[in-house]
Amino acid sequence: MSTRTLVLGGARSGKSAHAEGLLTEPVVTYVATARRYPDDPDWDARIAAHVERRPSTWHTVEASTPADLPALLTATQYEDPPILVDDLSTWLVGVLDDAQAWEGDGGDAITRDVDRLVRSVATCRARLVLVTAEVGLGVIPSTRSGRLFRDHLGALNARVAEVCDEVTLLVAGIGLKLR
Repeated sequence: MSTRTLVLGGARSGKSAHAEGLLTEPVVTYVATARRYPDDPDWDARIAAHVERRPSTWHTVEASTPADLPALLTATQYEDPPILVDDLSTWLVGVLDDAQAWEGDGGDAITRDVDRLVRSVATCRARLVLVTAEVGLGVIPSTRSGRLFRDHLGALNARVAEVCDEVTLLVAGIGLKLR
């Protein structure tokens, strides 16, 4: 059985449900990377739908800062329950927010956080399943922030895929095994 699996997919592709289905163990550590935003009931509803779908025996950990996720992955032991991270794209939004990259550069901070995450994925000792959005399949965003996010997420996904044993792309709800 592989240790690290990356599940990529576009919006509403079924990537999260697919990743959840890969883990049959009764106890799983679910790492939620999305930040909550005040006055955004749609976002809260999306988070609630994810929570409702998970088994009650799964333990949820919120990684609300960029450093939380690498720290959690680095601290794992072989006997720990499997870890499901959902997802790297919302983690990256937090990195970009904290680096104030939407309006500026933030390059050094972004590079440092991404490097730390990739190292922690590569050295994670527990079974690990990571979910991320796949972007840039043809549309070039018309805004600087859209291009910034697409470019950084594409690079992050490529680096994480390099250190994963399995990589699956979800298209229209169908998993395509890339590795």
